[in-house]
Amino acid sequence: MTNPTSGRLYGIGVGPGDPELITLKALRLLRSAPVIAYQSATDKESIARKIVSPYLDNSQIEVQFHLPRALEPEKAKSIYDQETQPIADHLAAGRDVVVLCEGDPFFYGSFMYIFTRLADKYKTEVVPGVSSLMACPVALGLPFTYYNDILTVLPAPLPVEVLTSQLLSTDAAAIMKLGRHFPKIRNLLHELGLASRARYIERATSTQQRILPLDEVNPENVPYFSMIVIPTKNKL
Repeated sequence: MTNPTSGRLYGIGVGPGDPELITLKALRLLRSAPVIAYQSATDKESIARKIVSPYLDNSQIEVQFHLPRALEPEKAKSIYDQETQPIADHLAAGRDVVVLCEGDPFFYGSFMYIFTRLADKYKTEVVPGVSSLMACPVALGLPFTYYNDILTVLPAPLPVEVLTSQLLSTDAAAIMKLGRHFPKIRNLLHELGLASRARYIERATSTQQRILPLDEVNPENVPYFSMIVIPTKNKL
């Protein structure tokens, strides 16, 4: 049950990188909230905060949290509970909190872990954002799907046999979370005869955006925020 005197929790999508891709609603909430929170490793700049930095005037309380990836569920649970607590404290004190989310909050977003812990205790609203799934094909100039084409979204850490099965049964695909898994994905695409259709892009719509031919990508420098787009071979 929510407390009527507590603050309201907002999860807002801030888009894939271009500050102008934030929605008007998200911008209004961002500017009006007394507290903003964002995901970032302790030694790295928050990507979400960097996206919205042109709209901040340094008058708000800022809360940084870190939800490390690739943890065992039990270990992750205790860390996520701990990292979420400062946000809960502000809400309990009656302050609204806007949590910044790259792309869309519910599309592989870190906000989901905050939502599952706090949404039943505090009034919560989620504002969708432009996700990388939408932004990458546009930046590449590639229509993703036509008519009744099937689009499959695949996380790169999946086992090769799962990736193979999914890629062979779909019309178009987006492969996300590349990072250190890039060599595995590139080799698989060559094996399946899909490499010629595949396109690589990283940090789409940001000032650091890069588009490279698949075989020219340095596996040592592939960031987490990168994607391989395999558009449909069907043309209408």
